[in-house]
Amino acid sequence: MVVTGAARGIGRAIGERLQTEGYTVIGVDIGDDLADTTFEPVQVDLTSPDGPETVARAVDRLGFPLVALVNNAGITRDARLVNLKEEDVAAVLDVNLGAAYRLTRALLDRLVPGSSIVNLASRAYLGNFGQFNYSMSKGGVVGLTKALALELAPDVRVNAIAPGLIATEMSMAIPADIRQKMVDNIPLGRMGEPAEVADLVAWLIHPGYITGEVLVIGGGRSLA
Repeated sequence: MVVTGAARGIGRAIGERLQTEGYTVIGVDIGDDLADTTFEPVQVDLTSPDGPETVARAVDRLGFPLVALVNNAGITRDARLVNLKEEDVAAVLDVNLGAAYRLTRALLDRLVPGSSIVNLASRAYLGNFGQFNYSMSKGGVVGLTKALALELAPDVRVNAIAPGLIATEMSMAIPADIRQKMVDNIPLGRMGEPAEVADLVAWLIHPGYITGEVLVIGGGRSLA
């Protein structure tokens, strides 16, 4: 299995969860924190021209059937639209959407029949104040998911998970007062845990009758 953004947070939790089921996990990340994991590490920038092929070569080198791809890598560059820099729009789109598309394309002929792709979108695809570029990128991930599901069926299932507020480094960087207001709007009264997202990924990877869907894991928070 290939998991991107695997060095920390949700990606690391996903990789560790899949390892408990006996899968060999190729952990992909731009940072060197992969050294602290038990994954097969591939340190690479997925937005670079040779990034996806570097991952493909790692899959070939290990020689295992590729049964799942989890496109999790993502960044934020938050700002109100009037203050948003063009380079921040381009960077977020390139990592959150472009890298998922390019890596999926590079690995398509290695995915075996019955395999699964899980893309990490975000509840922000519904729209978030101050996250114009992030919301746009995650909306693109949803569109990518649905289009791929149609094209790759019946051999490969493709689904997306849209987390709400999850207790990661990215979320904890939000000022405490703002973060608490966000938690106050969540019916379950707390942030989600990376392990809870990982459990949902593991469930989607198992053979089933779901494809082309977006599953929100947000503690019951509605669009409002």
